[in-house]
Amino acid sequence: MNDIELYAKFAVLPDKFKKEAHDFVDFLKTKMKDKEAKKKRVAGLAKGLIEMSDDFDEPLDDFKDYRQ
Repeated sequence: MNDIELYAKFAVLPDKFKKEAHDFVDFLKTKMKDKEAKKKRVAGLAKGLIEMSDDFDEPLDDFKDYRQ
C-alpha cells in the first residue's frame, strides 16, 4: 500500500474515525521509537576509556574529621 492509497482510505472516513486513525498513527510512531530505543547494547565499547587510580578505595583526607 502506498501513501496515496492510504490517504484515499483516510479521506472517506467520518471525522470521528479520522481522529481515531490519527491517534493510532501516533501510537504506532511511539511504538516504533520504543523498539529503536530497546536495541541491544554491546558490552565493552568503552573498554580502556576509563581509568581508576590505584588509591581509589583509600579514605579521603577531606573526611578525616568524620572518621574519628
